[in-house]
Amino acid sequence: MFQVRIHGRGGQGAVSAAELLSVAAFLEGAHAQAFPSFGSERTGAPVLAYCRIDDKEIRLREPIMEPDALIIQDPTLLHQVDVFAGLDPAGYILINTTRSFDELGIGGVVEGRARGRLCTVPATELALRHVGRAVANVPLLGGFAAVTGIVRIESVCAAIREKFPPQVAAANVAAAMEAHAIVRAEMQRALDHA
Repeated sequence: MFQVRIHGRGGQGAVSAAELLSVAAFLEGAHAQAFPSFGSERTGAPVLAYCRIDDKEIRLREPIMEPDALIIQDPTLLHQVDVFAGLDPAGYILINTTRSFDELGIGGVVEGRARGRLCTVPATELALRHVGRAVANVPLLGGFAAVTGIVRIESVCAAIREKFPPQVAAANVAAAMEAHAIVRAEMQRALDHA
């Protein structure tokens, strides 16, 4: 079973990201589960969303305490919430930012982890450019597909097309595709320097 924990703030689309990821996995024939966890339910409050993907039925219903991957939609959470709690040592980290891990002040956290599993993507900027809104969830899913290979970008795009009307879907697909290309290029650079 592959478990993903998404950290964001209310209004940033963390819950929708988990749902889209589960649909993408389902479209590939996998079993998937997505659900949120939040308290005050107000815009800007920290929000968690979860997604599990497996090749057999998923019976677990509790929050993901030991994720295989983290998607961090808002880098301001890095020093407010223990986003890295329980992350598998070989886990994936994808952060919405234009800054490096050292610039974010988390160089020590990622030290010793495989560089090919650590990635940043300017998801907010991509969303603004393509969709006209600063909602980074869809570009992050494009990046997630590139860094993990757990789902294909084509499946992410199909899930987007199922959720949104055609014009909105097209803009979101463009943002996801660009994020996917950016992350693939970043991953190639990491491999070249390994």
